[in-house]
Amino acid sequence: MLPQNFTRLFLLWFVCMLTPIHVFSQVTGEQGSPGTKEITLEELLKAAGESNPEIKSAAQAAAASKAMIPAAGALPDPSVKFETMGHLIPPTLMKGDPSSARTYGVEQEIPFPGKRGLKENIASVEAESQQWNHDLVHLKVMSELKQAFFDLYLVHKSIDVLFKNKELLQNFEEIAESRYKVGQTTQQDVLKAQVEMSKVLDRLLVQGQKKRIAEAKINSLLDRPAETAVGKPAEIKKAELAYSLEELTQLAQSNSPALRVSQSEISRREQGVELAVKEFYPDFAAGFTYFERDENPGMYGLMVSAKLPLYFWRKQGPELDAARLNLSSARSMRASTSSTVRYQVKEAYTVATTSEKLANLYVSAIVPQSNLALNSAIANYQVGKIDVLLLIDATMTLLEYQLKYYESVVEFHKALAQLEPLVGVDLIK
Repeated sequence: MLPQNFTRLFLLWFVCMLTPIHVFSQVTGEQGSPGTKEITLEELLKAAGESNPEIKSAAQAAAASKAMIPAAGALPDPSVKFETMGHLIPPTLMKGDPSSARTYGVEQEIPFPGKRGLKENIASVEAESQQWNHDLVHLKVMSELKQAFFDLYLVHKSIDVLFKNKELLQNFEEIAESRYKVGQTTQQDVLKAQVEMSKVLDRLLVQGQKKRIAEAKINSLLDRPAETAVGKPAEIKKAELAYSLEELTQLAQSNSPALRVSQSEISRREQGVELAVKEFYPDFAAGFTYFERDENPGMYGLMVSAKLPLYFWRKQGPELDAARLNLSSARSMRASTSSTVRYQVKEAYTVATTSEKLANLYVSAIVPQSNLALNSAIANYQVGKIDVLLLIDATMTLLEYQLKYYESVVEFHKALAQLEPLVGVDLIK
């Protein structure tokens, strides 16, 4: 004779199986209360754009570099001077002495033609580099936020699945105990159900830890206290990877902010070499002076001077060598960055395509087959053909594949998020 609570078990299993794999009911405590606010990825991205300190810092650095462009190409500040030649105390002129005078003068340094333009160009390229760096920081922060959101989504889905299976295992344990009491099964069945229940509770504790970590990561990116409530992630709409590996690689070569920062550095170093060559040419200075004399007519003076790079082998020469080495270093760094970006694109693309295939396999074949296997196990158990151990094994197998499905979905979306800073394109909207 079947246990009286078998009907309750069957109904519970039937409800679980009718619930689509994409939708699991809310639960309490670690599962999230019915009143838990649902948060969307779009809301988090908007909040991060407004409050993330790293994005703000990069934006301010870009604005500061842009503001420095006019200053880099400006003339050096002129010098003004006043001088008196005569009595010191009191400061009066000496009558009858034509060399006694008060002088007023102004002097302006004039760099060799082309130097100011190069300095302004270098500042302009530096500002462009800072702007690309701001774009890179923005994309990286958004990528990290998306990955944290998907981690939190996986945690909530895992908790939902685990609680569903926890309820089934509780019923299996009750059935095993009732059958053990009437001598229809052994104590091993009861112990097996209890062990599997403990494993589920253990995994729930781990998921609770992962939940707190994911929430702390999100709060960190939003510049909020770590304990701030985040909410339950809304259902995600599966993104599509609309590009091939070759297309993604081409996008990275043309759009990657990291590569553009490296290219800007090369441009800056190239103009630095040109400026170092210009340093071999003299800078000039021009001045005007007025001599105020007591009993003699005032005099005027004009001055032109040149600063000769006389010790070029100790100053300008080494500076030019250093500028050329810096240019070579920037080109090597550009090649290294390009190689790294290509590798990272290939890695993320491989993870994305593999995870997508696995998710499709789980949802279209493995999970439905596991459902059928559990259905068959329950039917066989109902007529006494199998014991509760096989029933528990079928349940835990379904549990594992349900969790693997969600893991694959999340890994797919996290891989797309990792691609975004590399290719400079939003792949998840």
